[in-house]
Amino acid sequence: MSTAAAATIETTISSFTTDLRTLSDEIGTMIVGQEKIIEGVLMCLLGGGHALLEGVPGLGKTMLVRTLAETIDANFSRIQFTPDLMPADIVGTNVIVEDAHGKRFEFSRGPIFANIVLADEINRATPKTQSALLEAMSEGSVTVAKQTYKLEKPFFVLATQNPLEMEGTYPLPEAQLDRFFFKLVVEYPNKENLHTILDRTTADSTPKPRAVIGKERIMEMRELVRKVPLARQIQDYAVRVVLATHPDNPEATPKSKQFMRYGASPRGLQSVILAAKIRALLEGRYAVSIDDIRHVAPPALRHRMILNFEGEAEGVESDAIIEEILKATKET
Repeated sequence: MSTAAAATIETTISSFTTDLRTLSDEIGTMIVGQEKIIEGVLMCLLGGGHALLEGVPGLGKTMLVRTLAETIDANFSRIQFTPDLMPADIVGTNVIVEDAHGKRFEFSRGPIFANIVLADEINRATPKTQSALLEAMSEGSVTVAKQTYKLEKPFFVLATQNPLEMEGTYPLPEAQLDRFFFKLVVEYPNKENLHTILDRTTADSTPKPRAVIGKERIMEMRELVRKVPLARQIQDYAVRVVLATHPDNPEATPKSKQFMRYGASPRGLQSVILAAKIRALLEGRYAVSIDDIRHVAPPALRHRMILNFEGEAEGVESDAIIEEILKATKET
């Protein structure tokens, strides 16, 4: 590689890192003590995927999404999922309009037509309504009455859900869970962070985030992510990690064989690789390392692993199986 080309790459990486840190810092003016969650959400955005945030009510999940929308100069909409919500309330429907030429059908767009969509408490709605998001999340389009409508890019769904053991929740279908780039678990803040939250939210003035990046820049950063080189041995390590989640595969670990019903999908492997490339850029590197794979594997795989009856009965966590797999998978 020539000196000029190396300098260009270094400048590009520096610009990427600076823009991402600026965006993260601006979100941090509103969200306290959730640095890993913020990092994970931004990885989903730049990886071209969608994010699922799980946590009990009141931990700032909705606030995080609103803040993200305000820091990016893009269209934003919020959908509050309830048991009586219908698919048409999300994607839109054809309505009758009357003009000088008579009556005709016209498509009235639903809140899904935005750059950033907050699907709030997604598991409060029935599976029929949850499935209305499938085509939009997978294909970036919506089909109503045999007519397909493309969604503007970037299109990013950030869904929040309450833990499944809470009253009035419906498990998300496996096919829909697989559409999420990451599943991020929001933990309760510590004592110091609680003090900071109170100082910011109960005083006479509260911080107001500002737009620091445009949606065009987001698309440019997505393109750069896919250009990051990936060594074959690093890719092979990621492949072996995902194969180890399948109980009938030779790579499977003892916990995987005992407690797993189905392992992670190829889409999960794609998420691992793209997220690892983003982490490499965040660290100022233009190459992916084994450590990058290990760092992003839990949020990329935890929601794609289906436990068997024994695993569910004993309350086994997917993260525990992933941890065992990462320890057992050797570098080549």
